[in-house]
Parts: sequence; C-alpha cells; structure tokens
Amino acid sequence: MRICRQMWDAQDNGPFEGKYYQLAETLCSPQPINRPKVLIGGGGERKTLRLVAQYGDACNLFGSSPADVEHKLEVLRRHCDDVGRDYDDIRKTIIANNPRPNPENRDDFVRQMADYAKLGIETAIVTPTTGSPAAWIDGMAPAVPQLAELG
Repeated sequence: MRICRQMWDAQDNGPFEGKYYQLAETLCSPQPINRPKVLIGGGGERKTLRLVAQYGDACNLFGSSPADVEHKLEVLRRHCDDVGRDYDDIRKTIIANNPRPNPENRDDFVRQMADYAKLGIETAIVTPTTGSPAAWIDGMAPAVPQLAELG
C-alpha cells in the first residue's frame, strides 16, 4: 500500500525503501485522473484493520452479526486513534450473507440491515444466491428504496 500511495503521487516517483521492497522509482504512467480508492476487506483485528486505519478509504467486513461488526468497528476506531486517522473518513461496508438475502426473505433482510446501518455501515454488498441472477435481482429490487432510507 505504501508503494501504491507513492506511485499514485505524481510529485513523488522517486526511490522507495521498504522492509521487503527497494525500488529505484515508483513511476505510474499514465497517472490516474483521480487517486484510486482503496477498499480493504477482512476482519483481522491486529493486521487487516490496522491496515485499514493506515491506508484504506473503505473497509469491507463480514456481516456475520451486528454484534460482531460492532466489535470490529470498535477495533478499527482504536487503530485509527493509534495512527491519528479520523475514523469517520473511512467508508464502512459489509458482505451481507447471514442469512444470505433472497427474494423470499427480502423483508427480513431489510430489517437486519437496519441494525448494521445504526452502526454506520453505508453499503451492504450482496450476491445472487439461487437460480437466474437477473430474476434474483428483480426479486430483490423492491428492497433498494427501503435500504436507502436506512442511511
């Protein structure tokens, strides 16, 4: 992440000296129009969430339960305090899969997401679980306005 951060800085394409990598330059050509956003996924409390605090624009946690996500967010907040990072600058997302959403449990899914929204989760990432992905999306689509109201 340190290499990428330097590589995306057009004013700093010089040498990089790290523990594992030493580079003569970190040139990125062409430069991106905007610095890419970094989403770091996982819930490891010692390394992953520390990396989020140091380098992430967003984190993606496993939506195993609101209590578990609340704990992970508390750990992230402590890491942010340790590195002098504003916790509120990090976008919080989850992979929603407990239970896996489907059109039959759509209303329950929206109710469950309300608990995550109260914790500051801004986005729930879902994937089609059964049958045709297009039919699954059509079946879940009515939940979108309800979910938008949670934020």
